[in-house]
This record gives sequence, C-alpha cells and structure tokens, in this order.
Amino acid sequence: MTDTTDDIAEGISFQAFEDDCRLLGSLLHDVLLRELGPRFIHILERNRILAQSAVSMRAAGMEDTAVVVERQLEDDLAAMSLEDALCLARAFSHYLNLVGIAETHHRLRKARNVEQLSKSCDDIFDKLIQSGVPPEELYDTVCKQEVEIVLTAHPTQINRRTLQYKHLRIAHLLEFNERPDLSHEDKEMLIEDLVREITAIWQTDELRRHKPTPVDEARAGLHIVEQSLWKAVPHYLRRVSNALKKHTGSPLPLTCTPIKFGSWMGGDRDGNPNVTAKVTRDVSLLSRWMAIDLYIRELDSLSFELSIKRCSDKLASLANEILLKESASEDLKANTWNQTVPQNSAKLHLSLTLPAQLPSGADLPSCTECSDGESQFRIINLPRNSSRQVKQMVINSTEIFEDSPLSSPTGRQSVVGSSQMGRTPSGGQLRKLFKEAHIGRSSFRKLLEPSLSEIPGITPYRVVLGNVKEKLMKTRRRLELLLEDLPCDYDTEEYCETPYQLLEPLLLCYQSLQSCGSSVLADGRLADLIRRVATFGMVLIKLDVRQESGRHTEALDAVTSYLDLGVYSEWDEEKKLDFLTRELKGKRPLVPPNIEVAADVKEVLNTFRVAAELGSDSLGAYVISMASNASDVLAVELLQKDARLTVSGDLGRPCPGGTLRVVPLFETVKDLREAGSAIRKLLSIDWYRDHIIKNHSGHQEVMVGYSDSGKDAGRFTAAWELYKAQEDVVAACNEFGIKVTLFHGRGGSIGRGGGPTYLAIQSQPPGSVMGTLRSTEQGEMVQAKFGLPQTAVRQLEIYTTAVLLATLRPPQPPRDANWRHVMEDISRVSCAHYRRTVYEDPEFVTYFQEATPQAELGFLNIGSRPAKRKPAGGISSLRAIPWVFAWTQTRLVLPAWLGVGTGLQDALDRGHGEELRAMYADWPFFQSTVDLIEMVTAKADASMARHYEEILVPEGRRRAVGAELRRELARTERCVLAVSGHSKLSAHNRSLRRLIESRLAYLNPINMLQVEVLRRLRRDKDNRKLRDALLITINGIAAGMRNTG
Repeated sequence: MTDTTDDIAEGISFQAFEDDCRLLGSLLHDVLLRELGPRFIHILERNRILAQSAVSMRAAGMEDTAVVVERQLEDDLAAMSLEDALCLARAFSHYLNLVGIAETHHRLRKARNVEQLSKSCDDIFDKLIQSGVPPEELYDTVCKQEVEIVLTAHPTQINRRTLQYKHLRIAHLLEFNERPDLSHEDKEMLIEDLVREITAIWQTDELRRHKPTPVDEARAGLHIVEQSLWKAVPHYLRRVSNALKKHTGSPLPLTCTPIKFGSWMGGDRDGNPNVTAKVTRDVSLLSRWMAIDLYIRELDSLSFELSIKRCSDKLASLANEILLKESASEDLKANTWNQTVPQNSAKLHLSLTLPAQLPSGADLPSCTECSDGESQFRIINLPRNSSRQVKQMVINSTEIFEDSPLSSPTGRQSVVGSSQMGRTPSGGQLRKLFKEAHIGRSSFRKLLEPSLSEIPGITPYRVVLGNVKEKLMKTRRRLELLLEDLPCDYDTEEYCETPYQLLEPLLLCYQSLQSCGSSVLADGRLADLIRRVATFGMVLIKLDVRQESGRHTEALDAVTSYLDLGVYSEWDEEKKLDFLTRELKGKRPLVPPNIEVAADVKEVLNTFRVAAELGSDSLGAYVISMASNASDVLAVELLQKDARLTVSGDLGRPCPGGTLRVVPLFETVKDLREAGSAIRKLLSIDWYRDHIIKNHSGHQEVMVGYSDSGKDAGRFTAAWELYKAQEDVVAACNEFGIKVTLFHGRGGSIGRGGGPTYLAIQSQPPGSVMGTLRSTEQGEMVQAKFGLPQTAVRQLEIYTTAVLLATLRPPQPPRDANWRHVMEDISRVSCAHYRRTVYEDPEFVTYFQEATPQAELGFLNIGSRPAKRKPAGGISSLRAIPWVFAWTQTRLVLPAWLGVGTGLQDALDRGHGEELRAMYADWPFFQSTVDLIEMVTAKADASMARHYEEILVPEGRRRAVGAELRRELARTERCVLAVSGHSKLSAHNRSLRRLIESRLAYLNPINMLQVEVLRRLRRDKDNRKLRDALLITINGIAAGMRNTG
C-alpha cells in the first residue's frame, strides 16, 4: 500500500507544506463553523486533541497513557449521535483530502526547484553517457523504445469525479499562491477562492448514489486524457528531445514517441456482464470522437497562430489546389442562381473552418499548458448514444477575406493559370449573405465577426489547416451518426480516418516553416500537435479486449456440438491443438451464420464481430485472463479469424486494420509456473509462429498478473514466481527467435503488485525489459499519477528512464547460485503459512467478514463489475481488489506481508542471515521486495486492527485468529529490519515516515468512528444514514492511507 505519489519526487519542504496544511485546515474550520455552528466545532476539536495526544504519547513511549486517552476517545464516539458522527467523519475525511492535495503540490514544487531532478531524462542520459554508453546507442535506444501505459477501470477510485475536479482547482490555487508578485488584494481574492472551493466541497454529496456503467468509466478515463495527458505529452516529449540533443547532438524525431496509451475501460469483460459488444463498440467510437474534437480545437489555435503568408512552393501549390477544388465544387452548386449575386461577391473568400472568435488559450504560449494557474476546466460534452437525439454540428461563423496572393519563400506570386487564388463561398452561404444584405437581417453571431475592412488576406497555412479541420468535422459528424446507429455514407476522401491523413498536411506545414527560416514557429504549437498525433493517433487511446479463457471454451463447445464434432472442452490439449490448427489453416468460416446458441455464447461471438469491424486501428490487444495452455491462445485466434471472414464478406471489402494481437494472461501461481512451457508449445506450432512473424512483426506479448497470484499464495511467493515466469517466458521466445513484450498487470497497492514505478521496473529480471514494456495503471492511481499535467510529465519521464536503464544497464541477476535456493525455501515456507491461514483455517473467512468492512464495500458504487467472479464461494472467488481494500481499511494491510515473516524467520534460523543481507545489498529484485514490505509494515497498525476485533468479533476461537495475525506482523517487522539493517521501519525514507505520522491525528478517529458505525449498522442493516456514515469513513480512511486496493 504505497503512497500514491512516492515516486513523483524525492521529499518535500515540510515547513511550506505544514504552512499550507494550516491554511487549508483553518479555512475548513471557518467553513464548518459557518455551516454547523460552535457546538460541532467543540466536538471536532475535542476528538482531534484526544487523537493527537494519544499519537504523541505513543511516540514518546507512554503506551499505557496513550491507551487511556484512546479509551476516552472511543467512549466519546460511542456516545455520539448519528448526525454528529456523520459530520465528524466528513470533516476529518475532507481534511485528509486537503492534506493530500497539499502534499502532492509540494512534491511537485520540490521537483520544480531541483536543477537536475533525479530519474529525469537529463539525469539518466548523463549517467549513461558517463558510464560509457555511446551517444549513438543511447539515441537509437530512446527512439526505438516502446512503452504503453494501459489505464483500467478497476474499482479503487473512491472520489466522485466532481470532487476530483474541485481538488484540482485547489491544487491550482495553492500553486498560484506561491507567486512572489501577488499583491495584498490578490492574496485576499485567492483566499476567497479557496473558501468558495472548500464550501462547495462540503456542500457536495461525496457518495456515488448509483453504480457507474462501463461507458461512465470510459468517460472518466477520457477526461483524464483531456484534462492532463493531452497537455503533458508535448511537454514530456520536449524534455526527452532537449535531453537527447544535449547529450547526443540530435533531437527526438518529430513523429517518434517512446510512450503511448491504452485502455481497458469498456473492453474488460472478465467477470463483468455489463461490458457487452455494443459497449466496446460505443466506447471505441467515443474515444475517436474525443480525439477528433481535441484536434479540431488545436487546429483553431494553430490557424490563429500561423497568420503568415511566406511559405514553400509545395505548400502554396497545395493551398491553390484546395481553393480551386472548393471553387469548382461551389460553382457547380450555385449555377442556378449566381446571376442574382453582385459580381464583386465572387471576390469574397469565406472559410467555414477558421474560428470567428479567439480560440480558448490562444492568448497563452504553448509552454504554459502544463503549468498555468487556471482553475476552470472545460469538460468535453461527449455525444451520448443513450438519448436517441443526434447532436447537431455547430458550424463556426465564417470569415471573409480580401482577395490576396499567396506568397512563396521568394516573395513570388503563386499562380494557377492566370487567376489568383481565392476562397469561393458556398451556394448556401451566398444565399444567406444575399438574403441578409437585402432584408437587413442580422444576428448576434454576426456581430462577433470582423468587418470586411478589418479582415487580413488569406494565408496558405490557414487554407491547408482549414481543409484538414473541415475533414475532421465531417469525420466527427459521421461518428455521431454511428453512435446513434443511424445510416451514414462512407467516402474516404471526405473523412480523416488515419494518423497519416492528419500528419501529412501538418508535416508539410512544418517543412514549409523550416524552409522559410521560421523554425521557431515550426517548433511551437505545430510541433506539439504533430507529437500529439504521433502519440494519440485517431483513437486517443486504443482499447484492449479482455475475456476469461473459459468463455472461449464455452463458445467452441457450442460450435463443435452444433456441427456434431464432439464437445471441445472434453478433448485433451493435443486434440484441441490439432483441431484449432487445422481450422486456422482453412479459408472458410467455422461458425454457421444462423447458429442458435445461449446468450452468453452469443455475446462472445458478437464481441469478436465488433473486434473485426473495428480492427487493430481502433483496438489494441485481446487479453485472455486465466490462460494456462497454448490452446487458449489458438482458440481466440480461430474465433477472431472466423469473425473477420464473416464481416469481410458482409462488407464486401477487407476488414479495417489487422488482426488483434492475442495476449495470454498468466495469473495463478500454477499458471505462472507453466507459462514458459505454454509459450514454447505455442511457438512450436508452425502456423502460429508464421502468423506472429507476418502479422505482428515477430513480436509476442505475454501478460503476468500480480493481483490473483498474490491472493493465491501471498505477496512474497507471488513476487518470486512472477520473477521466474518472466525469465522462462523470455527464454522461450529467444529459443524461437521471437521478440517478447511483457505486460505487467500491476495494481495500486503493494498487495496487488503496486509500488514506485521506477523501483518496480529496475527490479525486473535481466533481459525482460528490452526497450518494450506494457503496464496497467489502475483506479485511484490513474488520478494520482496522471491527474495533473505536472505529475503526468514526471511519471512519463520515470517510465522512460527506468525502461532505458533496464535495457542498457539491466539489473544484476543473483551473483550467487545459492541465492535462488534460499529464495525457493523462503517462498515455500511463506506460501505454506499464507495458505494455511487464509484457505485452511475454517475460522479465517468468518473472521475476515466480521473484522473488516468487506461485506459493506459493495455499497460504495465505485465500479461497474461485481466484487466476486462467482456469486458463491469464499476467498477464492473474491476479487483481489475488495480483498486488499478491506484489509487496508482496518490498517492491518494483511495481503502485503502475510507469510513473509515466517519465511524470513525460517531462513534466519537456518543460519542464512549474512546471506540474506548480501542478497539485500547486491540483488535489486530482493532489495525492492524487502523495501516494499518494509514500507507497508510501516503503515500497518496492529493496535487499530485489534480495536476492530475487540468491538466487532465475538469472543472465542476467532479472536485467536487475529492474535496470530498480529504476531505474524510483528515477526515480519523484526525480520525485515534484520535483513535490511535499518534501525526502524522506513528509517531510509524519513519524509514518508513523517508524512504518515502527520495524518494519524485525523486518521485514527475515522477508524474508530468506522468501528462504531459498523457495530451499529450490523444491528440495523437497513439504516441508510448509518450506511452513508460508513461509506464516508471508508472514503476518509482511503484518503488518509493515500490508497485503497
């Protein structure tokens, strides 16, 4: 359960941080006094002082006195009315959120003030050059790097999106508050703005009253792109380019992007029946729509900026061609009435595509996009296909241009035939102008347009960019019709469908500016736009499809049974592979067009049909969860091939894009151990190997899952099995000459594979990160790492430099062969203890349900998918997120450490102490594993977990379960310190320790309040106010722990 910002920057200035905390706390205090009155403020302060006193006494070693003070706090909370308890929970929860905002702000502030930031491109490039890496090798490696960050909708984001935006505004105000040029009046206005934001937060319902749909989750992901990543990517790429130029002499190529983005939001149907084929199609179209809308806005700003006439002959020729083509088209439409228009009207040049008003942000330089102090966030109103109303396309008002020649670099007039270039008005526009001129009709919109005498001559860049914008607007309109399931034409010349179609004219403008000596203009907004197109393409973020392997087996069962071929699932692996390979080599579809199947099977087949219709231009990978055999991959390849044949026949043309790459996801410990064998078997099949080489450039992608392996065997064993599985998969691919990309399904918490990004990548097995990497970012981590442009830039740099180091200077393998044997022994003992506790103790499941709010987490409405894969069953059917989430709430954080202490103690008892310390010093993987466990045990609180148990678990055998868990936590702490050599937990990270301690005076009362609310709620299950109070305490604890699941 790592801090969400642990690897954004190293440490903060505590004096300034505490000043901001006092400011925000004081303003919240004033708001609460106004809203709730002095009586509640007295209650609030009494509880805070009691909690702070207990924390201080415990820190001073006065344990017995601290217990007495905590008992008094417990008594006060038990006697509190429900209304007061609800307000108290909200007050502490909001304060912890405000402290979190201030903490993130000061981490960024520290990063801005460091001359050469650790782990930045400048820092790492310099170190690599100094270590002997040739500049040419560094340059080539960076340019060829392929990292993809995949945003998922895993339900761990507690805060409603409206509150997230309010928190962002407060972060901007804190940044603005640091400006040295603020006058006294400015300061007062800023304080008033902060008060307004905090008041709005207090008066906003912080609870989601309805479960989000998969489309809602996808919208949230798209808004992260709009509010942050869209601004961050050009800034990040400039940093990479500048560092490359400084250290190698060459900048990053304009269309080269080391990082791209993917998404599971709307494509992850594993155990989520709400994600249907239609949802996947609609989310993919929405993503395209948003990309185009963002490009249109950028083109407006760029057209405003490029008001110059000097251009290359090639650009002038293209602009001429565009104008002549439009002129010919409009003349054809207007041939029935053009005699009624005055002759000089033909010289008026109108442009639908140029903005009549100043584009938003056009008055700001592009370099301010990541750091402006604006508190207003424009949210795109995405088209909603649920309302059966078609969005009407708003056409910008026209601009009228005087007839003017286009200037070439030499100043010569560019001429086609003997006529000057001009922009001819359309028939509809001329009718409107003619009507208004004769009737005297005007409109408000017309008042915003410049008068004829004020309009400058037409410029070639605006002509070309206007033509691009016009195509984009038509493409956007077509997508709106598709989302409404309405008919629309398909004319590739009229639409902008591929990144190449958008890049071609932009690159021509760039080359023109460069050739005319206007490099400074070329490298501004235009270069940023080109880099955005290279990164986001026409889909913004490609959508992965994920489905559980058993669903494909069910689909093939239905098909083979219908065709009287037998029951597919009853065949052994060899028979399955023979059948699948034979069908894959064939040229006919396998699935009959009119086959009658169950609804679940029909949904699987529909998903493959949608994937065929969208193709690899819109979709990323097809991920098979719970994969275990080669047949799992071939089954998806066959269903994919079959759907593409059918769709191609229906369309009368080839399917768009190529086939999706199929990615097996190995999750359980058993499957991880057999992953290498499954990949070897798969690549030994001639058809599949040829397919990979031909269609996927000889590249195989394999995903490893951290969450389920951790829940299956404990964090330590999962980490070791993941390490070995990656080694084996890489070796298997190398044997067949196939390149491999490992896809890491990491969660936010340490119990689900989370932790600082840099540390995680640097501790991978040697050779597993060879310039390529895919990794998920989930739930609240998406907002924490990418919610602000500044944090996003830092995170993207960390991904780039960590992957670069792992490629050029791979982490060392264990230098002593015996270290692997020691790891095996620790893993075996740790796993046995973990499984004995979680799966074999008959009292454990009941204890878990009683001592944690696990059963009540479903009321949160934070995700569209169920908490369990199957309605029945115990821990094994429970998803990893609620498993980790529940233990995080009680502050025991069990999934991250259970079994580790027993495993390490066994190794120490057998005399491996010195060996373990050597492993910690010289083996990055082992060191990172121990450091993460140390970090999480520093945040764990056994006394608080005991409080949950004393109030919520009846006396008897089950309390012995809790006592043993706390003994194991203490054992883990002792053993971790013995291995690391640290004097106390987090001794090497004093900033983190101090931040944890600063939250306790507010976090502890919320935990105690949650226990009291749980006690009451379990006696009065239908009390909605109690339920609300519980959910607010869950929010508050998540804010205080800076983590959920």
